[in-house]
Amino acid sequence: MNKINLGNSGLLASEIGLGCMRMNALSKKEAQTMIETAIDHDINFFDHADIYGDGQSEEIFAEALKQTTTQREEVLLQSKCGIVKSKMYDFSKQHILESVEGSLQRLQTDYLDVLLLHRPDPLMEPEEVAEAFANLHRSGKVRNFGVSNFYPYQVELIQEALPQKLIVNQLQYGLKHTGMIDFGVHVNMKDERSLNHDGGVLEYSRLKQMTIQAWSPYQSSEGVMMDNPKFPELNAKMKQLAEEKGVTPMAIASAWILRHPAKIQVIAGTMNPERLEKIAAVSKVNLSREEWYALYLAAGNDLP
Repeated sequence: MNKINLGNSGLLASEIGLGCMRMNALSKKEAQTMIETAIDHDINFFDHADIYGDGQSEEIFAEALKQTTTQREEVLLQSKCGIVKSKMYDFSKQHILESVEGSLQRLQTDYLDVLLLHRPDPLMEPEEVAEAFANLHRSGKVRNFGVSNFYPYQVELIQEALPQKLIVNQLQYGLKHTGMIDFGVHVNMKDERSLNHDGGVLEYSRLKQMTIQAWSPYQSSEGVMMDNPKFPELNAKMKQLAEEKGVTPMAIASAWILRHPAKIQVIAGTMNPERLEKIAAVSKVNLSREEWYALYLAAGNDLP
């Protein structure tokens, strides 16, 4: 599998990462199988958050990883903090430090390869975030930092206070969530797709060499898009290309994301080993420009 240099930091991560949000629903043995399937397909990146399964997803992952032959140094662990169970966001220094300590204990590790701020906190104080990050970096508990669901000026606001470069922005993106693309295509138009919902975050990320991680890449507002009767044209096109290239529609949907020159990383949240194998087959796929546009249009988008 191809590797992505996250944020041009030198951290080489598989272009498909495993999102572990639902790992709390697995037994330790099932989680072990899931991790081993990922490793067998050269997936070395695992995405967590302190709130996933109320912390249980991180705990089960750690216990399952111990049952494999894989060493901690062979995998990259990312976690996120900032969402509080009481339905608020908290970027205070105390909360960030406490959240990281909790994740480290649950993951049974001395360090995180990447820590993301999960969703923007309107009350964030950049200098306070900087103090927390400096503490974590100096102690070796976190090696790299990033954000999730931020628009450019929020990134700039925090980045200005940080000596460390923010290397990642995790955003929802896929064939049925193409707002980042639509805005750039419909420049100077008056239709709905011309609306700038995210501040031009795609182009901003490329300029700043921040890796976009695509979460929920196979989701739509109507559920999973694969085999969804509400999207017959898209499914027909994905199936056609899948048959031509000897893979499955999930690999085609992944390849569409990876085809973009921004070098986006796909965070696949499946907890089904067979499904992960099908997604990992994306390494066999190279979409042409014509095929990329055909999928974009089949997803219900248009060109001005």
